[in-house]
Formats: sequence, structure tokens, C-alpha cells
Amino acid sequence: MPTTAPPLPPPAVEVHDLCFSYGSLPALKEISLDLRKNEVTAFIGPSGCGKTTLLRCINRMNDEIPSTRVTRGRILVEDIDIHHPSVDVVKLRRDVGMVFQKSNPFPSTIFDNVAFGLRMRGERNKAVIEQVVIESLQAAALWDEVKDRLRESALGLSGGQQQRLCIARTIAVKPLIVLMDEPCSALDPLATAKVEELIWNLKSDYTFVIVTHNMQQASRVSDRTAFFYLGELVEFADTRRIFSNPKHKKTEDYITGRFG
Repeated sequence: MPTTAPPLPPPAVEVHDLCFSYGSLPALKEISLDLRKNEVTAFIGPSGCGKTTLLRCINRMNDEIPSTRVTRGRILVEDIDIHHPSVDVVKLRRDVGMVFQKSNPFPSTIFDNVAFGLRMRGERNKAVIEQVVIESLQAAALWDEVKDRLRESALGLSGGQQQRLCIARTIAVKPLIVLMDEPCSALDPLATAKVEELIWNLKSDYTFVIVTHNMQQASRVSDRTAFFYLGELVEFADTRRIFSNPKHKKTEDYITGRFG
């Protein structure tokens, strides 16, 4: 008898017909896609194609930019419309964490960096905070490197260590989704490999969305890949198919380096 394929994971994020503008300039044009739970989705495309704009829409980071607006469509996170008036944006950004292109540790100790979100949430139990800091650093594959330096400045860490510290800080508050905007662009190959391994190991607990210009990285770490061009979603499919048998010539031209 033929084997039955395992059911697909449910969506963590659903984007429906999303249109987004910077002032009068359209940046996203009727984007629809779903991001499955406990998968890694890569957004690829040339500079200015809309991939980072969409990433920042998912936790409403674009709200901080004047004259930007969603002109049409919806984004659902765990079935909740993130633009509904009842949505607490602070909680949304806790549930949908973000790791930026350039590592941005706070000018404080390694321990305090990881504990920051817990304290902001109101946690005051020192034992709880310490346990979560240890667990988060362990999950970020950083504990063995910093366990004797927790009271030292985070700014003394290497670039790769700082980025893993930012990941530990993000996951300390147990988000549902982790957004990553070019998280390895400033790292050397060894540090990049550590971050990629970390993403792969953590996806059983989190849903990841990663923006990258690195085609090899997208093919290594993601389950599905979305290719954007001039604000439009050109193609979205399993990563293996995108890189081995893309349906659209523009996708093929981009991933083979003919433009970009």
C-alpha cells in the first residue's frame, strides 16, 4: 500500500493580499503566503524587492517609519489579525522576535543582555531569571564560551558571539516566531556556520523567517523559499524545488547569478 504523506505543519503566519507603501511608493503588491510552524522560510531577491519590508511587517516594525502604511490585506499571527485595534504591539514584538543584520548587544553585561526581556516583562525572581539566562545561552550554543564571563561586557564578544547572544536574548522570552534580517552578512564563514547550525537546531521550538542575499545559505537552512522582485512575490515553494527546478525564469536567473 502507498504510504501516506505526513500532514503539513499548520501556519504560524498567514499573509493575505498584503499591499504596503512608503508614502505614495508601493513597496509590496498583493503578497499572499503562509509561514509554517517549526519551519525555516527564506526570503530572497535583489535589493529593494520588498523582502525586508515584509519581514518588518510581521511584527509591525514598519510602524516606526513615518508615512508607511498597509493599504490592503491582512497578516495573521496564530490566527490573530495583527492590525486589529485590540492587539498589544509590545506583546506582538515579544511573540515575534527579531534578530537584525548587525548584532546589537546592549552596552551591559552578557547576563543582563539575556535577562533584559524577562525583566521588561516584569520577572523579578532572581532564580527564574538565572535559569532562563543559562538555558537561553545553552540553546544559542554560547554557554560554554561565556559561562565564566557572564558579568563582563557583551561588547567584548566577537561578532559571531554577539550575534548568538542576540539570538539568546530573543529566545529568552519564548517567542513564537523569530525574524532574521541578514543575520550573517557581517560574519566570517566559521561564525556563519555556527549561526546556521543554531537555526536548524532551534526550529523544533521556533518558527524562523530569514532574509538573505546568500543563495547557498538559503539552500542550506530553509525548508521553503520565497523569491521577491519589485515588490511582488514571484515564486514560493519548497527550497529544494526552488533551487533545482524553479518554475519562473526570473527565479532561475536570480539564483544562478544572472542578475541581483
